[in-house]
Amino acid sequence: MQILGCERGAALITALMLTVLSLVIALSLLTLVSTGTQVSASQKRYRSSLTAAQGGLELFTGEIMPRLFQGVDAATLQGEYAVIDLHISGDDCLKQKLFLSSGAWNKCSAARSSADAASSPDLSFRLAGVPPAKGFSISTKIVDTVPGNTDRSGFDLLDAGGAVAAQDEVVRPQHVPVMYNLAVQGAREEPSAREKARLSVLYAY
Repeated sequence: MQILGCERGAALITALMLTVLSLVIALSLLTLVSTGTQVSASQKRYRSSLTAAQGGLELFTGEIMPRLFQGVDAATLQGEYAVIDLHISGDDCLKQKLFLSSGAWNKCSAARSSADAASSPDLSFRLAGVPPAKGFSISTKIVDTVPGNTDRSGFDLLDAGGAVAAQDEVVRPQHVPVMYNLAVQGAREEPSAREKARLSVLYAY
């Protein structure tokens, strides 16, 4: 009796195994690259939304709030800032938020007092993006106010041409700034925009 040995299929099996291994490695690398690209794109979109939210915060605190302190009504402001589609919700509620503590906001609904900037914002406007990309929608809201003794009239004695005595004997109280807790959200104007930047800022005026 003779035992026949046949190893002609061993090379084929080895080649198939190496091919399968190479395909698995290639697919892993492609998946890794694809995932990295998606994460990088998501981070880029988020950074764009974050920058827009920061710009919206600076516009609100540096340009719009001082005008509101001077008594400019909502309709006038919306006309002056029509280029950014400024929309002010509830002028009476916003005035209370600017000058009164949060416990005295009797003209504001619960949604207007919540910490979610996108839910019934006090002010909303849009910032244009770099073409062909769409712009950004900015929502801002005053969440809490702690009154202080800051002069918010906008009148400056030196700018008005007045004189300040060299020896001022008037006792001036210690300055206690008004503290505002602001909520800001920036998001790209797209129906499927997932990257939204939300800021919670303590602003002293």
